[in-house]
Amino acid sequence: MPALVLLGAQWGDEGKGKATDLLGGSVDYVVRYQGGNNAGHTVVVGDQKYALHLLPSGILSPGCTPVIGNGVVVDPAVLLSELSGLADRGVDTSKLLISGNAHLITPYHTTLDKVSERFLGKRKIGTTGRGIGPAYADKINRVGIRVQDLFDESILRQKVEAALDNKNQVLAKLYNRRAIAVDQVVEELLGYADPLSGYVADTTLLLNNAIDQGRVVLFEGGQGTLLDVDHGTYPFVTSSNPTAGGACTGTGVGPTKISRVIGILKAYTTRVGAGPFPTELLDEDGEKLRTIGGERGVTTGRDRRCGWFDAVIARYATRVNGLTDFFLTKLDVLTGWERIPVCVAYEIDGKRVEELPYSQTDFHHAKPIYETLPGWSEDITQAKSFDELPKNAQKYVQALEEMSGAPISAIGVGPGRDETIQINSFL
Repeated sequence: MPALVLLGAQWGDEGKGKATDLLGGSVDYVVRYQGGNNAGHTVVVGDQKYALHLLPSGILSPGCTPVIGNGVVVDPAVLLSELSGLADRGVDTSKLLISGNAHLITPYHTTLDKVSERFLGKRKIGTTGRGIGPAYADKINRVGIRVQDLFDESILRQKVEAALDNKNQVLAKLYNRRAIAVDQVVEELLGYADPLSGYVADTTLLLNNAIDQGRVVLFEGGQGTLLDVDHGTYPFVTSSNPTAGGACTGTGVGPTKISRVIGILKAYTTRVGAGPFPTELLDEDGEKLRTIGGERGVTTGRDRRCGWFDAVIARYATRVNGLTDFFLTKLDVLTGWERIPVCVAYEIDGKRVEELPYSQTDFHHAKPIYETLPGWSEDITQAKSFDELPKNAQKYVQALEEMSGAPISAIGVGPGRDETIQINSFL
């Protein structure tokens, strides 16, 4: 089956954009299946760097059709701005397709996201404030606005009225904010109908037909496994399912049509926002990783928290996603360390634990147990094959592969599109 899922195997920011772009020339469709503009990807093509927030990374590959699936929540203003920015740089965006069943992020979602996070104070989750959580909440509460609603003013108005009946009460009585006018929201949303009309399609039918015809379809997740609302470090998670199962519900393509599931692993670990992080480094090593790795959120602009590689998390990602392959990124960032610690297990209440604890309490108290591997000082950015890596870099990759439970089929040795070592083909 020529259908693949590519997802983050940590807390996001692993380099999924680079991996998707690498495959983009070999696939016919690249599909975002969840998340919103809280998920940023950086793709470097030649001397050009592209920061994508909502669009699939495949939009940068000329022969590829980028698709936004029904599981994504779409801020139409952000989408149109991103399309315009790429067009200004000479990128053809005309092939983009958007599911008519995808839900919209409206102005009141963004307002509620920001005021509720401020209201939480010290208990805040670390949301990006872009309305993603409230949009998904409305979807589950069956008061959401879908892309297709933009083309029926009567239905759109009814749905906005229903949503604001409750939300204006909350804004006024709980947060002491001014009520939002229905007419204002409807008018703004209707303004997006014409510019988006040419992109909207029945993407579920299109993708299933494409797979049946032997086309190659790549499903691209945002965020990462540990941010999954069901399988992540709840409540410090996103509002959707970046794990492999989300690719099915977020596109309408059944699991029997998916042939490979590729997890993207950074050679160390990072996360943005609040929540537990056993290997986090609050010292010079952490700052060094942040500086060399350029660890700043693409979408949020926030500094990422940095730590050593966590094999417990990698094994967990292998299990819950059914991973068939890993793409290891940013190996070059570790060049220069004499010794590199790797977390192989946790200590919890004096006991050694080798699998991710299901209890939130236990995970908050988990202390990393490290094994230290020899480092390397040679520049690896020019390496074109595994054998060209320094021996200690080879041993590091082999050790991570053995600990993580799935083969490492590609290695990123630099930020550029061509700075990748391909060990096994994904196709």
